[in-house]
Amino acid sequence: MADKNPTDPRAAPTTGSDAAFAFESLACSDGATIAYRRTARRAPDRSPGVVFLGGFGSDMTGSKAGALETHCRNAGYAFLRFDYTGHGRSSGRFEDGTIGDWSADAILAFDRLTDGPQILIGSSMGGWIMLNLALARKQRVAGLIGIAAAPDFTEELIWCKSNAAMRDTLTREGVWRDPDGAQLPITQRLIEDGRDHLRLAGPIDLDCPVRLLHGMKDDAVPWQTSARLAERLAGTDIAVTLIKSGDHRLSEPDDLARLTATLDALVQSIVARSAPSPSARSAASPSR
Repeated sequence: MADKNPTDPRAAPTTGSDAAFAFESLACSDGATIAYRRTARRAPDRSPGVVFLGGFGSDMTGSKAGALETHCRNAGYAFLRFDYTGHGRSSGRFEDGTIGDWSADAILAFDRLTDGPQILIGSSMGGWIMLNLALARKQRVAGLIGIAAAPDFTEELIWCKSNAAMRDTLTREGVWRDPDGAQLPITQRLIEDGRDHLRLAGPIDLDCPVRLLHGMKDDAVPWQTSARLAERLAGTDIAVTLIKSGDHRLSEPDDLARLTATLDALVQSIVARSAPSPSARSAASPSR
């Protein structure tokens, strides 16, 4: 997966607004722009920042991203949300993008717009991007939270469930469009690129703490996907929370409260681990 580089990392980002939603834009060397919003850290230095990674075709104005930004601002955590290229206010066409492209967007935003340890929160496809980003930047990823995480969905939930007519269209035309317009366009490039980033077929070399939230009434991504992901991750501090009445979006008030509580608990656990032990503090103190 190739990283994207901004035209000049020292240059100030451009700003904009759309229907009272203020955002900034990060320029890439290929001329693309990534729209984002971020808030600064006010909590103690050991508190990690938070990065939200959205889903397939979603943008950064969704209810989960908004609730997390409000919560992080109130708690004093640094927070970043952004749109992948082809999504929301970022440049590009949606159907030109792939998992590799959107992962490169995430790496660029992570490198240029955050500092220090970060907790990644990935929703649906964002859970796949979250894994790719964490594997690329292990030293700075302090923890992961998946919300109906959907690694490998292009293969397992699109290609393997497609019929002969859809596969024939993809092969001949390179893109499949839903005749009713109810689904997003699917490209052959998306499917083929996804195969270069599959995660559930083998071990995932990440040992940071992970929290996975999944609704048992999710009709888009089976809750068993989160269980399989937990099995594949190398770490031991992993918890899967199944919400019996939860759907794919997990955006009801109770869901958002659970998400922010999960984040707070994970932050507290990470801060506690990073705090020096009493013996270390004693050794560092000047003798009297």
